[in-house]
Amino acid sequence: ALPGHLLRGLLPLLTIFRLERAEGAARRAGLSTQPIWRQLWDDVMKTRPPNSENITCWRKKFLETFFSNVLHGVLDVSSDWRLNDHHFSPLLHSSPHVSQLTLCNMLQGAVELTAEHNHRVLENLAGSLRVLKFQHLLSSDQSIRRSLVLLLHRLIHHGSVSQVSMYSWPVPDTVLLVLILSMSAGFWRSGNALVYQCGLCREEDKATRQELVQEQAERGRGTEREGSDGENQKGFPKAPEEAAAHLNSVPRSSPLRNQPREETTSEEPCDHTSIQGGSSPHCGSGQLSCHPVLRKTRRRLKPTVGRKRRCLRRSKGPYADPEDLYDFVFTVAREDNSGLLDKTSTTEGENTENWTSSSPESPCTGHAGCKKRGGPAGIFSLKASHRFRSVSTLELFSIPLTGETCRTLSNLLSSWVSLENLVLSYNGLDANICCILSGLRALSRHPNCRLRVLRVSDVFSHMPCMELVRCILSAFPQLHTLSVSFDLKNQLEGNRPEGIPSCSEVEIPESCLEQLEIRFPREPLHTMFLLPVLKASKSLQQLSLDSATLPSSQELGLLLEALKECTPNLKKLSFHDVNLAEHQKEVLLLLQDPVLQEITFSFCRLFESSTAEFLTEIINTVKRNSSLKSLKLPGNRLGNHRLVALADIFSEDSSSCLCQLDVSSNCIKPDGLLEFTKKLEGHIQQRGGQIQFTHLRLFQNWLDQDAETAQEALRRLKAVCSVVNDSWDSSQAFADYISVM
Repeated sequence: ALPGHLLRGLLPLLTIFRLERAEGAARRAGLSTQPIWRQLWDDVMKTRPPNSENITCWRKKFLETFFSNVLHGVLDVSSDWRLNDHHFSPLLHSSPHVSQLTLCNMLQGAVELTAEHNHRVLENLAGSLRVLKFQHLLSSDQSIRRSLVLLLHRLIHHGSVSQVSMYSWPVPDTVLLVLILSMSAGFWRSGNALVYQCGLCREEDKATRQELVQEQAERGRGTEREGSDGENQKGFPKAPEEAAAHLNSVPRSSPLRNQPREETTSEEPCDHTSIQGGSSPHCGSGQLSCHPVLRKTRRRLKPTVGRKRRCLRRSKGPYADPEDLYDFVFTVAREDNSGLLDKTSTTEGENTENWTSSSPESPCTGHAGCKKRGGPAGIFSLKASHRFRSVSTLELFSIPLTGETCRTLSNLLSSWVSLENLVLSYNGLDANICCILSGLRALSRHPNCRLRVLRVSDVFSHMPCMELVRCILSAFPQLHTLSVSFDLKNQLEGNRPEGIPSCSEVEIPESCLEQLEIRFPREPLHTMFLLPVLKASKSLQQLSLDSATLPSSQELGLLLEALKECTPNLKKLSFHDVNLAEHQKEVLLLLQDPVLQEITFSFCRLFESSTAEFLTEIINTVKRNSSLKSLKLPGNRLGNHRLVALADIFSEDSSSCLCQLDVSSNCIKPDGLLEFTKKLEGHIQQRGGQIQFTHLRLFQNWLDQDAETAQEALRRLKAVCSVVNDSWDSSQAFADYISVM
């Protein structure tokens, strides 16, 4: 209850423990602690955080980074008196502020977080953590995997983590990779003893069983009153469909989803083909549901691993052994050339079921694109697993995926209905992209599918970019955002592997696509191949074409006609590294478009062979276009004189509503920027201060050549609009110039 002026003087003298406790009092007194947390960052972290201009809460930023640094042992709390408070537990008190966490190397962080003394820390993270990242992982032993399993189960299955990202793993440990992927998808092998060590699982299991048994008892009493036949008098459903519908009412987070079936005395066929969304298999005509709760409750529950289309007895096996930590997510088996289910003993006395790529339940058909070989398969068995909560975003950056891993990922994707964003970047997929597409095609048929964003990038393209785009959209027309990016053409592209179908003629159903980004590996852009995509994408609002070559002088004109005809809702159009030096007419037509709101010509050599008249036409065209809000011209060698001329866009006779202008990487010097500023100020004065121009981007220009003039120009510009620039060494400019010649 201190007065505001005393509290203001006291806050900088507090430890972070006391500062945290004083947040409420400071807020009630109308005081902000943000400057103190910002100073703490400078004093303790001693680094400039990336995108510091976008940080809205320095308290959260500091405590989140503080947590990570303490967890990984790179920060000593005794190094600063503000951190050294005997009331303060570094991990415990900072954990509620952690929404993003990165685990590295040997996963030491996972071991520390699952230690008994950090139980409350883990509980806090389960409520606060949204993004979990793995970076530079190394192979791990069984005890570390145990810690990782417990961590993922608490943070994903019973927590709030919605995004899992993995970065830079040149030689991935396949067991560890599949473990992370499968648990991110919500799977956990039911037979593992660790399930029954989780209190949350036990509580959910008990509550759900009681609910189902009570409901069945009530249904049984109802059927007895109705005088139904003998079987219905025992409280059983009238039909398998009714039993399956009843089981599907179990919440997705419950471990009873995908519960193992109990031992059956009959070997009647049993339908196992429906795994999507965790639905339970049900037996054929005249047979009871395979779910244990719907059978006589006095019988002991026995999980089973069945032969294909059979409910068979399960050997006890070592899955009941708590020391066997990862067999529940990954089994290594010989891959049968026939493509049927392969049952192989992985340890003495154990029989486990594995999915090969051509299994009926598997979405991947085992074609040549999947590189099907004999030897270890590493296929994840979905049927014998619980289905828990899963993440909505999966990102894999620079992690090579083998054919076996791709088939596993394909199987996971086929029922991953919660997945909304999928990013596969530099994974060396090559022909295995077809295996991923098989999983996506199976997922697209699920009524609850949520996937809307797919980004695929790699060094080599297995097939032409437009063909891949057509393949993806034909398999998954529900996508809203699709990004396909490749650096180089595959030299073997012309020799399509046997069994890989061509998508050049595939029909594309009407799609929901709103954003399409294509980075061509210096491929020619043929409008005839893009046209079917545009016709199927009436909702397209953003189109980005990168690193394409125009095979003829008429090609860009054909593209503009196709865009006008097929995409009436297109708002943003971007060209990057596409040579438009000889397409001045088409450039002017684009700038006249009454629908486009944002146009980008990035490194397109607009003025390489142009005359002064072309620049004047651009300015006059933009002045007459009131719909254009953003014009981005980075890397087009504007120079000082063209920049100064662009100020006329905002002259008194202009009807332009341009808000953003990007002139980055254009060889602009301080004196040219100052002259542009003065001319802009004159136009604003003539218009009585009425101007909508709000943002100017100036990255990578030659402003370091005269620091004093540059500072004056920037100071005056910032009074007019928001200016974004950087400290760039212009000595690199010549190398950049040569690189785009």
